Amino acid sequence: MPSAGLRRYVEAVPGEPMPHGLLTGCTTVITVTDPHELLGTEWRPLSCAEVRDTSWCPDDDESPAVIAPKEFDRPGICTAAPVTLVAGAECSTIGFSYPEAVEQATETLRLGEQRGLEDWFMREVLCTIGEDLTPAAGALSVAQGIGALESWLATEYGGRGVLHVPVGVGALLGCCNIAHAEDDSLRTLAGNCLVLGAGYAVNVGPPDCTAADPGEAWLYVTSPIRVRRDAPAIVPDTSGASVNTSTNDRRVLAESTFVVEIACCRAAAIRVTLC
Repeated sequence: MPSAGLRRYVEAVPGEPMPHGLLTGCTTVITVTDPHELLGTEWRPLSCAEVRDTSWCPDDDESPAVIAPKEFDRPGICTAAPVTLVAGAECSTIGFSYPEAVEQATETLRLGEQRGLEDWFMREVLCTIGEDLTPAAGALSVAQGIGALESWLATEYGGRGVLHVPVGVGALLGCCNIAHAEDDSLRTLAGNCLVLGAGYAVNVGPPDCTAADPGEAWLYVTSPIRVRRDAPAIVPDTSGASVNTSTNDRRVLAESTFVVEIACCRAAAIRVTLC
């Protein structure tokens, strides 16, 4: 044991966000230059309608071929709402400068924004639009659940999509070779991307956003995801304005606004057992 005495002040231990969260390899993240995009967005989705076959049906050997009627789909409109995530730092002004407060708030936001966004996205978006695929018999195994979600995605969308999985379920994905590393993301054998979200530990599902029973988890699948965001802002932006003169405390906020867009604005969910 070292001898007692004054401790040496050193730099904080650095950290990095989770590598497979919502703001990493599965997601296109755009730092916007037009602030109007952060008020919410709408778009006409592409490739979200059904493709049908058509038949040539001659009445008899001598009749010309008759083309079956062809159907047309009207594209709808998708929308996405904004959310602002905030991290605050507060301390006495004695020994806590404005730059230190800014660093504290900024780093807290950097490490925590992904988890906060995942929590909000599951509570306010996924569980409100998700189609529950859980069979009447109850929760499936993780492998069966992901298989059901990927089948839904292949039928309802047709292209590659994103599986949204609580990070605590990630350890079970290797049991059946469900996921493998590919570039900067995790992929299934079907080619779909896997988000392992710490914020998905909120663990709520459709239709009323209730939490899964102990030992169970909600998994989701969506078509591709795009996130619009702004650069983090510091509030207030001057040292003097950060001081509460009545308490001599300094307060600084770091905040950023996000808009999460789902290509076809639909999702499916399923309950799985973690046993």
